[in-house]
Amino acid sequence: MPKQKTNSSAKKRMRVTGTGKIMREGVNNQHKFEGKNSARKRRVATDQVITGGDRVKARKLLGKLKG
Repeated sequence: MPKQKTNSSAKKRMRVTGTGKIMREGVNNQHKFEGKNSARKRRVATDQVITGGDRVKARKLLGKLKG
């Protein structure tokens, strides 16, 4: 039986914490910061937890089939 391959783009965008949560970067956090206020920039700077059905898809892309 062949091994499950990790999706290369997924491993660059997501990470798994020690407790098993999958984290992703906040959206709108790459460029054009002059047009965004400070509160918005602080809010998008924090990592977000992936939940629901997206969590199942993300775990499969990362090669983590259990949980």
